Amino acid sequence: MVDSHEDKGYFHIYTGNGKGKTTAAFGLALRALMAGKKVYVGQFVKGIAYNETKCAEYFSGIEIHQYGTDCFIDREPCEEDIELAQIGLKASDEALKSGRYDIVILDELTIALHYKLLRLEAVMEAIHMRAPHTEVVVTGRYAPQALMDMADLVTEMKEIRHYYTKGVLAREGIDR
Repeated sequence: MVDSHEDKGYFHIYTGNGKGKTTAAFGLALRALMAGKKVYVGQFVKGIAYNETKCAEYFSGIEIHQYGTDCFIDREPCEEDIELAQIGLKASDEALKSGRYDIVILDELTIALHYKLLRLEAVMEAIHMRAPHTEVVVTGRYAPQALMDMADLVTEMKEIRHYYTKGVLAREGIDR
């Protein structure tokens, strides 16, 4: 007989240099929404409207909040980037503790950690203090080992080949 773990929320990390971390998280969100679950998404270091953010227009069970100015991969983070990440962690901490959400997705959180917009200890405490039933998904490259050690599930997306190297830019509805 298999023991049911329906009432326990697990902690997932989707990391690595390959494509598909955010896509996997939003796939899980869609699956959860179709099962009647409530989803909170905090997107760190993102301030641009991506196509996945439109799903909130179609599903009443999902909230999506962005905590970034734009994608700053080609510049150093500024004071506003730091401030928005801090606001995002505070809001996400509240979402994690509230018990209102079945799944909390912290998209690109590891990038915010990598650029030192947030303290690792504060992130780990927020995840640890979540409501017991809340499933947590953290995405982004450069996941710190301490965070991976804390996770119940870690998936590394590994790039083998990418059409970007042949000059193909992000395509609407496929890559963004």
